[in-house]
Amino acid sequence: MKRVAHDTWASILGVLYLGLMVNLLVLVAASPLVVLLITTDPMRSWPLLAVAAVPAVPALTAAFGAYRAHDEGETQVVRAYLRSWRATWRKAMLLGALAVGLAVVLLVDVRMLADTAASVVIVPVLLLLAALTASTALLGAAALSEVPAARLRDVLRSSLYLGVRRWYFQLLTFAVLGVQIAVFTTMPAIAIGLTAAPALYVAWANARYVLRPVLGEVPARDEAAA
Repeated sequence: MKRVAHDTWASILGVLYLGLMVNLLVLVAASPLVVLLITTDPMRSWPLLAVAAVPAVPALTAAFGAYRAHDEGETQVVRAYLRSWRATWRKAMLLGALAVGLAVVLLVDVRMLADTAASVVIVPVLLLLAALTASTALLGAAALSEVPAARLRDVLRSSLYLGVRRWYFQLLTFAVLGVQIAVFTTMPAIAIGLTAAPALYVAWANARYVLRPVLGEVPARDEAAA
């Protein structure tokens, strides 16, 4: 039986460590949102959830930054995560506030107009705008993790344009995140402890590929991951 090389084991253990630490760090950074999702009824507590979702965006951006650092050879996951969080949290908070605020307005309008005669025309448009908001926020978080010094308006403009242009990659991201949400509703411990990091990695890899025209060339393996 052929012995597995030491480098192979080191690579496997490094990936496992990356996933477990990112899960833990995101859990800590986004703990208000996670606690509310576990302990309350989202249909009743949605205003609190909206508030708690804003500081969760820097946690997401920092996770993307940790993945980027690992891709470049960094082995200190905690240091990479904290470094990315410090570099991006202000802009990520503003991005989160804008995205969550717009999403709340759109979804409240959907609820109000759902039983009206105009719902057949208006509700699909509002849901599409909500999906564009989520797509732009995800891509914006990835863009900030890559270029923390970028102006937020440039990030938003590029993320919106490329998210629409390469919408099929965003569908894959939404599908993966949808599965993650389904796992969370049935098995929160598994979703938080194991599956969150892989789902976020797919979201990051796809976002990085979608943003390729403004970020420059990325390694071919990112294209394969997307």
